[in-house]
Amino acid sequence: MRERVMAIRIILAFVLAVVTQASFADGRFVPESSMPSDADIRQILIDRIDVQHRGVGIVVGIVGSADRRVIAYGHLEKGDTHPLNGETIFEIGSETKVFTALLLADMVQRGEVALADPVSKYLPPGTKMPERNGHSITLVDLATHTSGLPRLPTNMHPKDPANPYADYSVEQLYQFLAGYQLTRDIGSEYEYSNLGGGLLGHVLALRAGRSYEALVESRICTPLGMNSTRITLTPEMKARLAAGHDESLKTVENWDLPTLAGAGALRSTANDMMTFIAANLGYAKSPLAPAMAAMLKDRRPAGQQGLEIALGWHIYTTGEKEIIWHNGGTGGYRSFMGFDPKTGVGVVLMSNTETPEGVDDIGRHLLDSSIPLKPAAKEHKQVAVDPRLFDGYVGTYQLSPNFNVVITRDGDHLFAQATDQGKFEILPEGERDFFLKVVDAQITFVTDGKSSAMEMILHQNGNDVHGTRIEGEIPPPLERPQISVAPKVFDHYVGRYELAPNFILTITREGDHFFTQATGQPKVEIFAKTDREYFLKVVDAEITFMSDSTGHVTEMILHQGGVYQHAKRIE
Repeated sequence: MRERVMAIRIILAFVLAVVTQASFADGRFVPESSMPSDADIRQILIDRIDVQHRGVGIVVGIVGSADRRVIAYGHLEKGDTHPLNGETIFEIGSETKVFTALLLADMVQRGEVALADPVSKYLPPGTKMPERNGHSITLVDLATHTSGLPRLPTNMHPKDPANPYADYSVEQLYQFLAGYQLTRDIGSEYEYSNLGGGLLGHVLALRAGRSYEALVESRICTPLGMNSTRITLTPEMKARLAAGHDESLKTVENWDLPTLAGAGALRSTANDMMTFIAANLGYAKSPLAPAMAAMLKDRRPAGQQGLEIALGWHIYTTGEKEIIWHNGGTGGYRSFMGFDPKTGVGVVLMSNTETPEGVDDIGRHLLDSSIPLKPAAKEHKQVAVDPRLFDGYVGTYQLSPNFNVVITRDGDHLFAQATDQGKFEILPEGERDFFLKVVDAQITFVTDGKSSAMEMILHQNGNDVHGTRIEGEIPPPLERPQISVAPKVFDHYVGRYELAPNFILTITREGDHFFTQATGQPKVEIFAKTDREYFLKVVDAEITFMSDSTGHVTEMILHQGGVYQHAKRIE
C-alpha cells in the first residue's frame, strides 16, 4: 500500500499505496491497436528483471473490448525455476482500498448506509471518534482520504517489523481514535491514510454483521467470478502464491492485516484483476455496475493539478483524457491497475518484489505510450573517506512524526535503518554524501561545522526530505576550520533568502569578502568552512547553501542554537 503525494521513504515502510507524482501525459488517446505487442511488453519485463535487477517476477494483464492478454516473466521465488502466469497469486496491498470503496458504494445502492453517515454510527456504543469544529468524520471522508486521520495510528508498534500489521488490535484502534486530535477540518484536505482505509473496511463489516473477507467474497468476488481473490488462502492457492521479495531481492514474509484489512489485506491474480477491470469498463453484465459507476461521481481534489480522488479510485485528467487507477504494495509485492474509459483499455501489473518505483511506470506507459518508462538508477561511485567521520553521523533522524531513520556504525561501515525496515549499508560518495545500492536513494548529512550532523536529507524519487536529528550522542565540538575559497564562488550564493514572511537573509560579496545581513540587523562577514558551508565569528551560527541537480542554489540552511532553519532563495 503506498502513501500520499510526496511521502517519501528510504526503503518504503509499512504500506505503499500512494498517489504517485508522475503524471499521465498529454491527453492523447491510445486505441487498443496501438498497445505494445506481447513481445515488446515481454522485453520491458526482461529489461526490468534481468538487466536492471529491479524485480524477481512480473505479470502483466491487458484488457480490451475483444480479448485479454497475459504476459509474464520471472519466477515464483528467486532461485526457483517455476514461471509466473495469470493464475499466480500476489499480495495486492492498497488496491484492496478500491474493493473497500466498492463495498461502500454497493451498500449505498442497497440502502444499508449513506455516504454522509458518520463513522461513529456503526461503531460499538461508547466508541469515541475524533471530531472538529462540530463536524464528524463520515464514510465518504474515509473513502476519499479527506478525513483528517493520519496515514497510520501512532500507537502501532509491531512486535515483528517484517509483518507490521499482524498484532495491531481492534482495541488499539479504538484507543487511538478516542485520543486523537484532528489537526485540520474534516474534508478540507487530501491525505492518503491507510488507517482511514482500514477503518472504513472495519465499520462496513460491522454494519453487515460479517467479517471483511466474507463481505468482499459475497458482495464482489462471487458475483464477478473472482475465485482466487481472498485474504485466507487454501492449500491449493498457497501453492500458486509468489514469494515476496524486498528491494535487495531477498525473500520476505507475507503480511497479515486482521484489524485494518480494508487497507490492504487482499491477495489476487492477474486473471481475477483483469475480470475486475473488465467489469469496471462494462465488458460484462454485473450487479455491481451501478455501484462501480457511482464510485466515480463523488470527486475531491487530491493535492496535485489534474488529480482527483473518487471513492477509492484516483483519477488523473489532462485535456480530454481521463485515467482511473490505483497502485499497491506490501513488504514484498507491488501492483498497479488502471483503465481509460474512453479507449476501453485496462491494465493490471503484479510484481513479487517491493521496489520503490514498483511497476507503476510500466502501467502508465502501457496506458499512454508517451509516458516514458522510469530510467535505470543513476550509478554512484564509492569513494574512500575516513571512517572516524561516521561517528558524527550516528543517531536517529526524524523525517515525519512516525518515520525515523537510524544511522549506525559497524567498524568501517555505516548503516541506515528506517522505521520497521531492514538495515542497509550506505556507501560514501563524499564526506557527507552517501548512497544505497538496494534502492535509488541517497543521504546527505548537514553538519554543524564541528563534524556533527544535526540533520540528514533523503534524496529519493526527485524529492529531498529533511530529517532532524533527535537522538544520538554528539561528539565534542571541533575547532571551526577556515579555508580559502576563490571569491568567484561567492557569486553563486549572492541573493536573498526568506526564513519567514518578514525575515530575509541577504547574502552579498564585496571583493574577497562574503557577508550576510538579516532583516533589521547589521551586515556581518561569514567565513568559509567548505565551498558551501560558512560560519560567523560574531555569533555561534553557520550557513549551508543547497543546490539542485543543475547546480543552481535554491536554499540556505541557518544552523543556530541547535535549530535548523530552511530559507528558500527568492532572488
